[in-house]
Amino acid sequence: MTSNARQQHVDAVSKVTWVGLAVNVLLSVVKIAAGYWGCSRAVLADGVHSLSDLVTDVALLVGVHFWSAPADANHPYGHGRLETVVTVCIGLLLAGAGASIGWNAIAAFRSGEVYQARFIALAAALASIVSKEVLYRWTVREGRRINSSAVIANAWHHRSDAFSSIPAALAVSVSMILPSWAFVDLVGAIVVATFILHAAWAICYPALQMLIDQGAPSEVMAQLDSLACSVPGVRSVHRLRSRYQGAGLLVDMHIGVDAHITVKEGHEVADAVERLLLDEGPEVTEVLVHVDPWHSDEGDCQSTMD
Repeated sequence: MTSNARQQHVDAVSKVTWVGLAVNVLLSVVKIAAGYWGCSRAVLADGVHSLSDLVTDVALLVGVHFWSAPADANHPYGHGRLETVVTVCIGLLLAGAGASIGWNAIAAFRSGEVYQARFIALAAALASIVSKEVLYRWTVREGRRINSSAVIANAWHHRSDAFSSIPAALAVSVSMILPSWAFVDLVGAIVVATFILHAAWAICYPALQMLIDQGAPSEVMAQLDSLACSVPGVRSVHRLRSRYQGAGLLVDMHIGVDAHITVKEGHEVADAVERLLLDEGPEVTEVLVHVDPWHSDEGDCQSTMD
């Protein structure tokens, strides 16, 4: 990644995150105040969830400057793995918020702290649903455009906030219409917690797979194999491997070339494979190609990914 492209990436991540930060500050204040004055534990919990979004926004604003840094002597593959670490941290913070909300709701239910909710709490929950869904759609679109897993993870954090406001709004509505069912507000808080925990798992699991060097999906590997085989002079592809470094994919492979060509010719074939994979391979940021002599009894350009 060139210095100009790197700066554009940092600027794009910062822009989308600052917008999310501003929205989360406003919603956190509104929902916590409305939950308190509107006697709704579900909306109050939802406000705390929005508050947890602020932490992830700050993590992105700080982290992007580190994972976008160029490779150096101590990090020859770059710092992209830091983006995956930030993604995991976002998921863990989300899981902590969900567990806390669920535990507090259960404790309140057991102690009998049940109150009839007021309209201000319902208005805050409805405003949250609309604003956070709009923010999610914009953020995930930007995350895909700039190919940032951390931004996409943060977008899902926004959507989980929108989802969590739905049971909160329903719980407040039931509590207002049927005062004897005011306990439903606590049920709504528990449902909110369940949504949050599910979102946390969806964020953490793929990021943890990247941290333990899980390879690209089989369809991506097949595409890489096909691209390499399409290069003139490549007679076989084997030991094709991949792993993610942040949002980028690192690929290494062995190619078989005619055993009677010169070293220079074999090197040119390997260079052509590398250029093609960097240009057309999905999310490929680095390619290492090892050249082996090919003999006719080996078969023609069939990959063995072992």
